[in-house]
Amino acid sequence: MSEQSAYFVAVIGAGPAGLFGARELASQGARVALFNRDIKPGGLAEYGIYPDKHIMKEGLRKQFRAALDNPNIDYYGNVVIGEQGDLSLGDLRALGFQAILVAAGAQGTKWLGLPGENLEGVYHAKEIVYGYNKLPPYNQKNFRIGKRCVVVGAGNVMVDIARYLLQNRKADEVIAVVRRGPGEVNFTKEEMKHIIANLDMPAFDAEMARVPPALQAIDQDPELGRHKILDALPKADPKTAEGRFRFEFLASPVQMLGENGSLTKLEIEDNILTLKDGEVKARGTGNKRTLDVETVIFAIGDKVDDAFGLPVASNEFVKSTTPRFPVEGISYESSIDGVFVGGWSRQASEGLVGYARKDGINASKAVWQYLQTLQPINVNPEALAAKFKNFDKAVITKNDIKKLETIEAAEAQKRGLEEFKFASNEEMLQAIGVTETA
Repeated sequence: MSEQSAYFVAVIGAGPAGLFGARELASQGARVALFNRDIKPGGLAEYGIYPDKHIMKEGLRKQFRAALDNPNIDYYGNVVIGEQGDLSLGDLRALGFQAILVAAGAQGTKWLGLPGENLEGVYHAKEIVYGYNKLPPYNQKNFRIGKRCVVVGAGNVMVDIARYLLQNRKADEVIAVVRRGPGEVNFTKEEMKHIIANLDMPAFDAEMARVPPALQAIDQDPELGRHKILDALPKADPKTAEGRFRFEFLASPVQMLGENGSLTKLEIEDNILTLKDGEVKARGTGNKRTLDVETVIFAIGDKVDDAFGLPVASNEFVKSTTPRFPVEGISYESSIDGVFVGGWSRQASEGLVGYARKDGINASKAVWQYLQTLQPINVNPEALAAKFKNFDKAVITKNDIKKLETIEAAEAQKRGLEEFKFASNEEMLQAIGVTETA
């Protein structure tokens, strides 16, 4: 392809924020190089949505295919951007990119720094979700899932993991440890309906009888929380597993205890509730107790990658507090000129696919405003292709993705499955006839 005069932009991450941000810039006439850590595009829309939501996922994939069909977008999968990656932000600058939009999600892992986090049987939600959604290499990890499990958290991810533990791993008991009260749970009834049939009602009633004093201290009606949870009952899925699900409200994990390197107990501390600036906060009472469990999974949100190459504060990349190009009053500018952030790279663990899409588009609008202060340049994608020849790995293109999708669809049909995914990057590469270069 010959050189063309255009704005030259790198978009990092091919989840909803990156894909729709890239589409927006490409539709304005910018030449966009879309870099993705994974072989397949989609990000959490591909690897974070519960496996049986086939219609939703296929609808999103159609939108992603349409975005990638824009001739102004070049896709480079299986390429890690970061200080320890295949290319750094400095490398991208040296390759002539005039602006960089970081939409790589929150690739770091958020831990609480508690004793025992390294025990076998203690995991972050991200590992489990990526595992059951068949993202290499997480899908090849041997997780120690026992009969008694705890999921720390009170959002949709907690519900998804509890569902997986009950229905797929046949756990006898799954306990949601929630640091605040039932009124602060933030899962939707659309998600809760999948496990509400497994709710241990006597245990739930006992919890609802235990927590009122803490709720009354902040003038909160206990019925608020009861409705948030039980409103899922009318739409409850049929019960397909016998394990029981229950809540431990007003409790925070303190430490994990184990024997011979494997988890055996979770110590929790009882909390009271306080109101600060209108926000409900949990505060420890000093009263501690233990739960006999074999698995603890933290569903407490994510953080950005500290080693990516951008300054980090409070689990997020630092944003300019005086943005030159705000969109809807929001700063999408990092602390480095010409580098922008969108989606979960701007605000970790905030919102679902629709939010990421809107945020990626708005971030691209900020990028476009910035580009208007520059002159278009002669873009030569061949220079980038030449750089890839020095890699010791395969770089995946749009044509490779189309080929892989066709092969996996045929394999799913042959096996009578709703969908089929190859188990490893090596199998994907082999299927499409691409080999690592080293």
